[in-house]
Amino acid sequence: MKALSTLARLYVDDLDRALPTICDLTGREPSARFSYGDVELAAVGGFLLVAGTEEALAPYRDVQSTVLVDDLDAVPNLVKRHGGEITSGPNQVPTGRNLTARHPGGAIIEYVEHTATT
Repeated sequence: MKALSTLARLYVDDLDRALPTICDLTGREPSARFSYGDVELAAVGGFLLVAGTEEALAPYRDVQSTVLVDDLDAVPNLVKRHGGEITSGPNQVPTGRNLTARHPGGAIIEYVEHTATT
């Protein structure tokens, strides 16, 4: 399994208001924009903006980063081998599959394997 890229998560209250600054900063337009439950998400460069109300964002705020991987099925073994735990997933998500893991030391990371169409 390889980490293909890492996205810094930005939690915002209004995606349309937050996007112009990040687009100017990166010189890019969103490569993906979608809804998931009560939140809206957009990937721009090395950022993943997660937008919603405080209540909607509450279940996601502990996740510190999103890591795109080439083989999600290999993640649980790697995490457990180092003393971590899978806290959610694998799940089907709009971009493919994900899972969330708590690493030793407390870092919480979402891992995503994109489908061929994303």
